[in-house]
Amino acid sequence: MEPLDAAGPEGPAGHGPGVLDYSRLQLSTLSAESLGEERRSDTVELYLHHNRLASLPLSVLLFSNLQLLDISNNGLSVLSEDITRLTKLKTFIAKNNRLDEASLPKEFGSMQLETLNFSGNRFEEIPLQCTKLRRLQSLSMGGNRLRSIPAEIEDLTSLELLYLGGNFITSIPAELANLPYLSYLGLCDNRIQGVPPQLTRLHSLRSLSLHNNLLTYLPREILSLVRLQELSLRGNPLVVRFVKEMTYDPPSLLELAGRTVKSRNVPYSRCDLPANLLHYLDLASKCPNPKCAGVYFDSCVRHIKFVDFCGKYRLPLMHYLCSPECTSPCSSNPQSDAESEDEISVPADRLQRVLLG
Repeated sequence: MEPLDAAGPEGPAGHGPGVLDYSRLQLSTLSAESLGEERRSDTVELYLHHNRLASLPLSVLLFSNLQLLDISNNGLSVLSEDITRLTKLKTFIAKNNRLDEASLPKEFGSMQLETLNFSGNRFEEIPLQCTKLRRLQSLSMGGNRLRSIPAEIEDLTSLELLYLGGNFITSIPAELANLPYLSYLGLCDNRIQGVPPQLTRLHSLRSLSLHNNLLTYLPREILSLVRLQELSLRGNPLVVRFVKEMTYDPPSLLELAGRTVKSRNVPYSRCDLPANLLHYLDLASKCPNPKCAGVYFDSCVRHIKFVDFCGKYRLPLMHYLCSPECTSPCSSNPQSDAESEDEISVPADRLQRVLLG
């Protein structure tokens, strides 16, 4: 069967201006010369996925203003140096090919890519060229044969999404914590046995996917990830052993006195106390236990609790109680991160979820 000519009667699928879609046409080559220089210059998105391309067609270089190239689901085993001539390319998607760490040109790291998807290939390690993509915001290499994450990953300082699920990774390097904008980290379906406490420096992290690994513990420091909204842990040995209790520091005499004043509604005024004590009393937080009328200041019990909710487990990753005897959280207190077992409507920014099922 003769390969279809991209400029032939079949033509590209219709899309908006600046978009050419030559996907699913059984192409083994691409002829774009007949499109005309103006049309090629106006093209910013080119889709070539699900064809029979064994290499990157040279005619792709005629699209000088190309910003997105999707060449997924072909038979690519190598990328020539020519790809670096696409100087305006921001998104490169090459899923489900035959690429490995020897497939990339030496200067691949000089490109200005912001999104790179190499999922479903044959990489056994993350190529160092990829760690030199200083503008990269999203890197996906799921479903490969990766066994480790290089320390050089810390050089991707613009990275916001990193997905490495479905590999053979056994450990998480501490250098991963040096990515200031990382908000999504997907490491599911690997062989990871532990989480380094340094990950608590990922202050932008909102989603951490760790299901189907070999985790038997999580560091308590992970509780300091205050922006974390979703933590996926199903399929790990630690699921029922997450963190049940935290160390309780006995309250100071100052705290005990402050609790007495606030809980018993002892009247006071600015004439009775110095300014620093007045300020201290204003910092009182009500205990989220609905059966408790107590308050706390600096000394509190940090408590973890799993709640079965509609087939998933939601976790208010930490809530604060005034004493070890208070074990029934309530989400009505805005100063508490707790979630009531009867409460369904919880603001997303106050809720972290652990997906176990």
